[in-house]
Amino acid sequence: MATLTEGPRTGEFILSEANGLRSRDTIKIASGAGKVLPGAVLGKITASGKFAPHAPAAADGSQTAVAVLYAAVDATAADAIGVAVTRDAEVKLSELILNAATDTDPEKATVFASLAAVGIIVR
Repeated sequence: MATLTEGPRTGEFILSEANGLRSRDTIKIASGAGKVLPGAVLGKITASGKFAPHAPAAADGSQTAVAVLYAAVDATAADAIGVAVTRDAEVKLSELILNAATDTDPEKATVFASLAAVGIIVR
């Protein structure tokens, strides 16, 4: 019998959020980002206002963590519309998808501080 591996589920990273949909926004993920999974930490590209997976070495705005993707999107070949938690929420550290370059504790602390600055607290 084949073994199935289940990926991250929509919104499973959320511990708590504001009433209604106040914690979430509809966003646009920039083309070329690929398949982005729920729980991915996002940065916002300054020039376009689009979001992309957090890239600590970038210089386009995506180096600053500002949101967490709520549900999977595929932005491989074109911009994709998605939903992200952008404020007033608590999220599970174990369910977040961080950039592979964010592997030391000080780098993670920087990401968590950036999220906290917009009201997303990592627990």
